[in-house]
Amino acid sequence: MRRIVIAVAAPALTFSLASCGALGGSGTSADAGPTRGSDMTVGLLLPETANTRYDKFDYPIIKSKVAELTRGKGRVDYANAGADANKQAGQMQKMIDDKVDIILLDAVDSHEIAGMVQKAKDAGIPVIAYDRLAEGPIDAYISFDNELVGEVQGRSLLAAMGPGTDSSDKIVMMNGSATDPNAAQFKEGALTQLSGKVTIAKSYDTKDWKPENAEANMTQAIGAIGKDNIVGVYAANDGMAGAVIKTLKEAGVAKLPPVTGQDAELEAVQRIIAGEQYMSVYKSYPVEAETAAEMAVAKVQGRDIQFDALTRDKVSSPTHQNIPAQLVSVVALTKDNIKGTVVEDNIYKVSDICVGKYLEACAAIGLKK
Repeated sequence: MRRIVIAVAAPALTFSLASCGALGGSGTSADAGPTRGSDMTVGLLLPETANTRYDKFDYPIIKSKVAELTRGKGRVDYANAGADANKQAGQMQKMIDDKVDIILLDAVDSHEIAGMVQKAKDAGIPVIAYDRLAEGPIDAYISFDNELVGEVQGRSLLAAMGPGTDSSDKIVMMNGSATDPNAAQFKEGALTQLSGKVTIAKSYDTKDWKPENAEANMTQAIGAIGKDNIVGVYAANDGMAGAVIKTLKEAGVAKLPPVTGQDAELEAVQRIIAGEQYMSVYKSYPVEAETAAEMAVAKVQGRDIQFDALTRDKVSSPTHQNIPAQLVSVVALTKDNIKGTVVEDNIYKVSDICVGKYLEACAAIGLKK
């Protein structure tokens, strides 16, 4: 059993839904027949729209899985906060007022939302922290292994920089938002690989994860370090990686340094194929989202054995200890394994990726329609 403490905010792996589903116990909701709580409403609060994954993957997958598990009786009440913590608090209050049966919460600000989590608890509504660990009395947590994400990014960056890399080589760290506890874990994981092996010439916590803020940070970094003196960039996600690459190009960098990313966004996959972005971190959203739906339905229906089987890890937030959790593993995505990851898992079709100016680069790595 893993025990992970989430700080206050300020090789390829193969996995399947079977490995993340209920192990033994009372079986799934779908094969158990009508039970208490099949006619349920699951509240889903997602944090922002800058990252395309939330509307494109998380919400539709959770909605579909809840319907499947409840034989069409369950519903998902969805709201996206657009990176506004106050807006999310209002959305959560409405769900409490509407008496939803359970809330899946991906917090904009993990600390600020704690009071609303307590309100839900007082109203008898369980809260499962989704993707980001919120403070307050949450009932469970489902996310990816965030420190491993950072480790994978850090190792990949060093590999891309090559065996001649030494501690005098300068890199830039473009970290995520200080209000997202995941960002702190990504950074911590990356530093376990990078510290002492390179010089972190500039490091930024990028407000709201917004690419435009990453652009401003990167412009400042180039001015301070010099465009030809940056040998690598740790970018915590793909949106910021794109902003970093755009800024480097505009500064006149002829040969781009290796840049990391995360989330396997379509544009990032295309940049990887084209040789502009070195890697991303592929996280199987179907695994995370479907497991979250299973956890929510099991909790509402009182299937304690199934719920416990889905949450065999333990994590701690600044306010609560030993929270039941499931941490899903990840894989480094490079041009060498695009076919075996995002294509094989039906995240994208080859026809989505290999269009226009990317056709030739796709053909060069054997990725054809």
